[in-house]
Amino acid sequence: MSTIPSKQLETFENPKPDRNYIIECICPEFTCLCPKTGQPDFATITLRYIPNKTCVELKSLKLYLWSYRDEGAFHEAVTNRILDDLVEATNPCWMELTAAFWVRGGITTNVVATHGQKP
Repeated sequence: MSTIPSKQLETFENPKPDRNYIIECICPEFTCLCPKTGQPDFATITLRYIPNKTCVELKSLKLYLWSYRDEGAFHEAVTNRILDDLVEATNPCWMELTAAFWVRGGITTNVVATHGQKP
């Protein structure tokens, strides 16, 4: 597997598909660029999901998130795009992505996007 940024999300078979359980991944080093100023925006990304048939592979998730480092994106857009890509890759029963962006201009931004109904 590569160690350079990539938009490719890899998956593996859910080891317990007959049980609902929550997987939580916390990525405290997410970075993208402000599309207005070009300055970096920093966030903690928290992914919570109930897998269906597959789970996201963690190294590919890291490289996927790393791929946003040089991209300009509004907080709301990047959060929803990441969720859409993860849903497409894993087809979860339920998924929630929270992007907690650090202070910029005295304001913090938390964007929470969900897919499906949590059982």
